[in-house]
Amino acid sequence: MDYNHLKVCVTGAAGNIAYSFLPLLCSGEVFGPRTTLYLTMLELPEKDKVLKGMLMELEDTAYPLLKKVESGTEPKEMFKDCDIVIFLGGAARQPGQDRIELLYENVMIFKEQGIALQEVGKGTCKCLVVANPCNTNCYILRKYCTKLPAKNFSSLSRLDHNRSIGHLSQKLEVNPAKVRKMVVWGNHSTLQYPDVTFCEVDGKKVTETLPEEYI
Repeated sequence: MDYNHLKVCVTGAAGNIAYSFLPLLCSGEVFGPRTTLYLTMLELPEKDKVLKGMLMELEDTAYPLLKKVESGTEPKEMFKDCDIVIFLGGAARQPGQDRIELLYENVMIFKEQGIALQEVGKGTCKCLVVANPCNTNCYILRKYCTKLPAKNFSSLSRLDHNRSIGHLSQKLEVNPAKVRKMVVWGNHSTLQYPDVTFCEVDGKKVTETLPEEYI
């Protein structure tokens, strides 16, 4: 049987999301059962001890598809020659913190990582940003890593997308799987805008059945 091989980096690898995601990644749920992985995990220096614990867990589990795994706190070392980088790590909003302060913290994080990716990243590397505000973080990353084409950068706001579909399906009393073409504009914030202009259920536009005040 022929196998594909990918070098993948996950940032924020000592966090709760990574703890749930990494087993799925290493077991073949993400890239398929015929793709072997060389995994690198990036974290902040103050979380290095937790990161090493995550590394030990992966080694103990002995995933057949996981051919090599490394952890570290230097972006350049972890990003080097990666095919895919998944950005789970970012600054979380603290109690009483202004959004502008949080934005500045994330700008510094993704600026540093963008510069590192520009220097050592593979020319075909694909980047997926999950850490909120994911759209802005993705933009900053792209700004400082200009050698990769814009199509190689994506941000994932699936939580907000699913939440919008959930609300709409309850309002229309239909299965969420029937709701299609939902669009969500903006970042994960109070300014975010769920747009049902093109949304359909069973091929029919929801704007034809929803009350105007709901839209």
